Amino acid sequence: MKKYIAECLGTFVLTFLGCGTAMFLGCNTPAGVVGTAVAFGLAVIAMAYTIGGISGCHINPAITLGVALSGRMSWKDACGYWVGQVIGGIVAGALLLCFANVVAAPDLTGGLGTNGVANAGGVWGACLVEVVATFIFVLVVLGTTDSKLGAGNLAGLAIGLTLILIHLVCINLTGTSVNPARSIGPAIFAGGQALADLWVFICAPLVGGALSALVWKAVAPAK
Repeated sequence: MKKYIAECLGTFVLTFLGCGTAMFLGCNTPAGVVGTAVAFGLAVIAMAYTIGGISGCHINPAITLGVALSGRMSWKDACGYWVGQVIGGIVAGALLLCFANVVAAPDLTGGLGTNGVANAGGVWGACLVEVVATFIFVLVVLGTTDSKLGAGNLAGLAIGLTLILIHLVCINLTGTSVNPARSIGPAIFAGGQALADLWVFICAPLVGGALSALVWKAVAPAK
């Protein structure tokens, strides 16, 4: 149970700090894009060294799917992780809404830092962006955390830096999800088009995560 709670806390921190930075800096300027990308990456690094020893710090259903398909965890634990991650994202979304309405903090994204498909050419363009981006991200996670081939204590740093790079490429296309839980929480409270497009940011990252597991199993040397 502790690892499920850790995943909930970690996903909350990632969503709150990452989407919160997007809200309050905006993503319409280079500074806002860079700031948001760095915020998501630093949040992952911080959580990796905070809860990594408890749960492995997935804080992302796509990563959990990739790890489960790679045979590194049971499907029972995967389900527990998913529940914790989604709850963490929802709590973060509620708090972001509170900040926007009660504290009157300016939401420069107009939607609690939610994702969208318009700038990617529509639904299928957004799916392509998210599948490719998540594939790269989860592949890095699987490689750097491999028990024999991985980067050891430097894995969290490599993963966080990779997430920064992915955000720099994808923020102006989809807002960068690569993480269903990060998308679910804010979309629930933003409603409207963000909620209507949410399925894209659930399905596409999961497809990317599954593909990364298949590729990693194919290229990793036999142990």
